[in-house]
Amino acid sequence: MTLDKYLVRQFLPTLSVALGMFMLVLSLIDLFMYLVRYLNYEVPFSQIMKISAFYLPKSFSYALPISLLFASAYTLGDLYARNELTSVFSSGIPFWRFCMPLVVIGVLASVFSFFFDDNLVIPTLRVKNELSRRFLRQVTADNNSDIVIKARNGQLIYSIDYYDYTAKILNGVNIVEQDSSGNFISLVRAQRGAWTGEYWDLFNPIIYYWEDGFLRAKPLPFTDAYREEPDIFRRNAVKHDELSVFQEKLLIKDLKAAGLPYLEAQSDYYHRFSYSAVSFVVMFLSISMGGRFKKNILLMSLLASISAAFVFYVMEMLSMMMAKMGYIPALAGAWFPVVVFTALGLLLLIWAKT
Repeated sequence: MTLDKYLVRQFLPTLSVALGMFMLVLSLIDLFMYLVRYLNYEVPFSQIMKISAFYLPKSFSYALPISLLFASAYTLGDLYARNELTSVFSSGIPFWRFCMPLVVIGVLASVFSFFFDDNLVIPTLRVKNELSRRFLRQVTADNNSDIVIKARNGQLIYSIDYYDYTAKILNGVNIVEQDSSGNFISLVRAQRGAWTGEYWDLFNPIIYYWEDGFLRAKPLPFTDAYREEPDIFRRNAVKHDELSVFQEKLLIKDLKAAGLPYLEAQSDYYHRFSYSAVSFVVMFLSISMGGRFKKNILLMSLLASISAAFVFYVMEMLSMMMAKMGYIPALAGAWFPVVVFTALGLLLLIWAKT
C-alpha cells in the first residue's frame, strides 16, 4: 500500500504537466488552422478566444491517452534511473504488482473518458463548430433538396423536392407504396406536408392506383398513416462528431429504415467505445517501456510516447476508413488498433525487466 501511494504521488504531477503541454499544443494547432480565415473575416479577438475555449474539452480528450502514456513511461523510467525499481525487485515484489496502480488509473481514465466525451466534449464541440461557421460565414446544410428515402423496409418510398428543416415542411411530396414483393400499390402526390408532431399532414393529396387495368386518381381522404420522423429527411446534414452515443444509435436505426448508407455512422458508433479504451491500453505500453530508459529519460519517454501515438492513430485512421468503405466489419475497424496495441503491450510487459 505504501509503494502504491508513492508511485501515484510520483505519477500525478507528471501527468498534470503532460496534459497541460499536449492540450496547449493541440489547441494552438486548431487555432493556427483557422487563424488566417479569422483575420480575413475580421473576427474579434474575444470571439477567437471564446471559440478556442470551447475546443479545450476536445483537446483534453485527445491529450489524455498520450499524456498517460508519457507520464507513466517517464515515472517508471525515472524510478529505474534512480535505482528505486532495483530495490523494489530485490524485495520480491513482482513488476506487474508494483505497476498495478497505474493499470487501475488507466481503467478509471477509460471510464471517465467515455462519459466525459459524451456529456461535455460533444456539446462544447458543437458550440465551437457553430461559432466557427457563423463568424466564417459558412452555410449549413440543414435544408435538403431532391431527397429519396425508403421507409418501413422499403414498402414506402418518399421523393421530396425540398425539405425545410426549420419549419419541418416537405415540399413536392411523392410517396410510392409497394408490397413486400416490390409490386406497385399506389402513389400519393401532394404540394407539401407539414409535421404535426405525430404525423405528416399532407396538403391536397391525390392518390393514384391501379383498378381494372386502369390507372385511376382521386383525392386522398385525411390520413395520419405517414409518421416517419422529420430527422430522417435531413440525415445527410448531420455531423457524426456532434452526436451523443444515444443519438448516434438512433441515427443508425433511421438510416437502416430509410435504406440509406449507414456504415460510416455505425463505425463512428463503435469507435466511441473503442477510443475510450485507449487510456487503458496505453498503460501496458508505458509500463513495458518504463524500465527500458535509464538515460535521457525525459527525451526518450517523449519520443516513445509520440511514436506510439502516431502509429496508433495512423492504424486507427486506416482501419476506420476501411470500415466506412465496407471492406471490413465496422466493429473490427473500430477495435482492431486497440486489440493490436493491447497484445503488443502484453508482449512487451512479459519481456520487461523485473
